[in-house]
Amino acid sequence: MKNPENPQKIVEWMLKNDRFSNWLGIKLLSVEIGKVTLELEITDVMLNGFDILHGGIAFALADSALAFASNTHGRRAVSLEALINYTAPVFAGDTLTAIAEESNLTNNTAVYDITIFNQHKRKVALFRGTVYRTNKDYSDVL
Repeated sequence: MKNPENPQKIVEWMLKNDRFSNWLGIKLLSVEIGKVTLELEITDVMLNGFDILHGGIAFALADSALAFASNTHGRRAVSLEALINYTAPVFAGDTLTAIAEESNLTNNTAVYDITIFNQHKRKVALFRGTVYRTNKDYSDVL
């Protein structure tokens, strides 16, 4: 499955089986090879003691985007490293959009940049993640 006919099917399968992303309420907006867009509505229970979004929620959204984008090539990929910068506060009622884009792809690893925007198109977080690309494909589940 070097060039998957439908990366959308891979990501839909992953999301269906990703209990944490589903628990958070992450929605899939679009899929291309090496790129995904996700959405998340922020609720009160996602806030920290300062009434702003807990950093772990933004990290989790970006991490899910990393996972989905890095698997669109049809090879199972797993996270090796990730870094996030929080650039603006997020509040209950905000809607976040995470766009993951491939910035480097090799046979064994890949790097993705994920930008998270709020509903006003303001950047609220910048995330970079590196994945290890295994030799296992999705032929056993699709």
